[in-house]
Amino acid sequence: MSDSRTGLIIVVSAPSGGGKSSLCQRLLNWSPNLVYSVSCTTRAPRGGEQHGRDYFFLSVPEFEQKIAEGEFLEYAQYNGNYYGTPRRFVEEQLTAGKDVLLDIEVQGAAQLAKRVRSGQFAYPDSLVMIFLMPPSLELLESRLRKRGTDSDETIRKRLAVAKEEMARWREYDYVIVSGSLDDDLARGKAVIIAEKCRTSRHPKDQPWQQNELSF
Repeated sequence: MSDSRTGLIIVVSAPSGGGKSSLCQRLLNWSPNLVYSVSCTTRAPRGGEQHGRDYFFLSVPEFEQKIAEGEFLEYAQYNGNYYGTPRRFVEEQLTAGKDVLLDIEVQGAAQLAKRVRSGQFAYPDSLVMIFLMPPSLELLESRLRKRGTDSDETIRKRLAVAKEEMARWREYDYVIVSGSLDDDLARGKAVIIAEKCRTSRHPKDQPWQQNELSF
């Protein structure tokens, strides 16, 4: 079947420690048409992270210069650091028919949705937003403590932010209540498959449309 549609922007958001990075990696392994949009950030690299693979690590002046030049599709501050999605990469991938996966926080996702769906972006119907919901704050706290990277004070702050983020799940198109890795992957795949099958996403000149019945 011919498919000349443009791609999707697939946003996955969750509180810190909510499992969105694991879900995104498994989705990328599943679909060869899915590409990951590497974000820019001003935070320091964590152990094992590489510039250009995990993030583009920028200084604050460098990031703010890119803001001034309109190079971000969205940007936000989270835990005192800037995060942003490079605009040009996303546009190029969508034009090529690729689906672009974004792992971004709630604040940035809201900014992205407003910009894309208000006509400030070339592909206003491309956005699909998924919120990965932890089953409970208690389980989320347990996950954060198991990481062993944050102090008690940092965890307390992360949980306070998480509570606010979890209250905004209705701003998304889909919510996945996190279970096992396999459960989360199955639901994420189901969302993407359903969205790609929407009639509105297919151009009107498809060869198979010649088989439409007339009454």
